[in-house]
Amino acid sequence: MRLLILGGTADGRKLAARLHARGITVIYSVAGLVRMPKLDCQIISGGFTRFGGLPTFIQRNSISAILDVTHPYAATMSAKAVNAAAQCLIPCWRFHRPAWRQSTDDRWQLFNTWESLATALSGYRSVFLSCGQINQQQINDLAANTQQQIVLRTAVQPKYHLPANIRWIKAIGPFTLEGEREVMHKYHIDVVVSKNSGGNSTVAKLFVARELNIPVFMLTRPKLPAVVHQFSTQDDCLIHVLSVFSS
Repeated sequence: MRLLILGGTADGRKLAARLHARGITVIYSVAGLVRMPKLDCQIISGGFTRFGGLPTFIQRNSISAILDVTHPYAATMSAKAVNAAAQCLIPCWRFHRPAWRQSTDDRWQLFNTWESLATALSGYRSVFLSCGQINQQQINDLAANTQQQIVLRTAVQPKYHLPANIRWIKAIGPFTLEGEREVMHKYHIDVVVSKNSGGNSTVAKLFVARELNIPVFMLTRPKLPAVVHQFSTQDDCLIHVLSVFSS
């Protein structure tokens, strides 16, 4: 039996390592945009197009189940996983770390779409954009307000030309409170834009925003198609996979 883990997150790497150590045959898939993980199991990078698509890869490699441990906002890949699993008559499971919860001292505003969020940014002077890669249309939306400074932090350089009012910072988490304070003070940040990624790696910006009374514009998580089982703790996920693969 073989388990295909769709990864690209710290949780994905940890689960792959733990399952491989327990004797499960794991194939770990990663986009490969940031860095290649150091794992002892088989790793494929760059998607499934070169293999003829995900269903073809599943069939040719005798995959018994898919474990989706992609980023909570990787909606396209999660949907492809569910569809491919159904087509190949295998189970699709999902692990997503719990979302961050707003405290009474937080100044969060929740947005379901980028368009509504971008419109609401118009009254701010210096925006800390810490929500991953953005596309050309999103860049154009931000560049329209030439009086506004945008600080964009991503692990990989954007593929598109950035206008003069967007400053790019290359950085990979985890981030510290001291580092986030330095960024917000240096660039006089008056609003933070984030996805509700959950976990500890990038949560420090929310603590500092609360400390400095800075509003946070939070993109809510997308709704994903249902899976056979969804887990929010690694131990629960590990126990389930081991029970299926040892039966």
